Amino acid sequence: MALKEVKKRLWLAKTNEWQIWIWRIDGHAHILNTIAGFNGKGRLNALGNGYAIWDDGELIKLIPDGYGDKDFTAEAFLKYMDANDIEKAVILQGHLNGYQNYYTHLAIKRYPDRFTGAFSVDPFAENAMQIVRRHVEELGFRALKFEISQGGGIHGYRGQKTPFRLDSDPHVSLILSYLLDYPGFVITVDYGNFDQISHQPDAIANLARLHPSLDFVVCHLSFPHADTPNRLRAELSMWKDLPNIYTDISAIQDIDRPDTFPFPKSEKNVRIAKEVLGAKRIIWGTDSPWSATFNTYEELATWLEHVDIFTPEELEDVLYNNAERVYFKPSAVQANREAVDAATKELGLY
Repeated sequence: MALKEVKKRLWLAKTNEWQIWIWRIDGHAHILNTIAGFNGKGRLNALGNGYAIWDDGELIKLIPDGYGDKDFTAEAFLKYMDANDIEKAVILQGHLNGYQNYYTHLAIKRYPDRFTGAFSVDPFAENAMQIVRRHVEELGFRALKFEISQGGGIHGYRGQKTPFRLDSDPHVSLILSYLLDYPGFVITVDYGNFDQISHQPDAIANLARLHPSLDFVVCHLSFPHADTPNRLRAELSMWKDLPNIYTDISAIQDIDRPDTFPFPKSEKNVRIAKEVLGAKRIIWGTDSPWSATFNTYEELATWLEHVDIFTPEELEDVLYNNAERVYFKPSAVQANREAVDAATKELGLY
């Protein structure tokens, strides 16, 4: 039974003289059954109580208090979703948590009304295409995330000396050509901050022109900074006339910190996004659990309620409709539901 049918407490957005009830989809979130991070800092080693340490000695708080000890399970996330009126979530991968591809598959199968997700692959891996085919054809994924950032992704451990571009590298092109047989497939990209060699908003524009049947989502609003609005406006303008490019606004509070609730710097940056791209191409998300170590999940879930950026109709698009249209396409939901992994079928995992 859908959450809307069993849960009556909804979030109320107030605007001027009338009110609108809005459900939300967290368009950028993570779950992990064990910390398995890896990037240019080496391996991320779980310590307990949400702490972990990189091989180079950097200690971080990855999981907020109360979320989990060395994991953040689907069940734990559902509790926070229910408490904040989040109907569904898009589970993405990243090098900070380590690729949680299979755990994401299991979560989607166990909670098909609540989750969809993307898998990740290193395009330079020897068996990259075998991995891609398995996740698409057998595990039913209809979204792929490339985390290529120098700070936390592939460029941090592989591409500094040999940088690559998504719009011209033959390993990436091979993957994208294969995905053309799946119209509407989503390519989600985290390319890092403007001062990283991996930052390539122009490559996303080129890819969207080359592959109009695919949808592209750029994470974290292209890593904005409120004190450089012209740069953000220029980067978003590259995508203005390409309707198959979207951006999520997760973790922008962390990127431009300090920014205290209700996040005036984030408000300024999202206003630029609305000005250039329009409300129908902006996807709200939280980037939890990592971002919930800086601000509470409730703050991340409700901050748009406390600023006057969007009309009620636009807010419904940003908080729900856009993620639904991009990530929860009927064909994607069907593929998620019909997928059965023959390799583990006898184990009764779902």
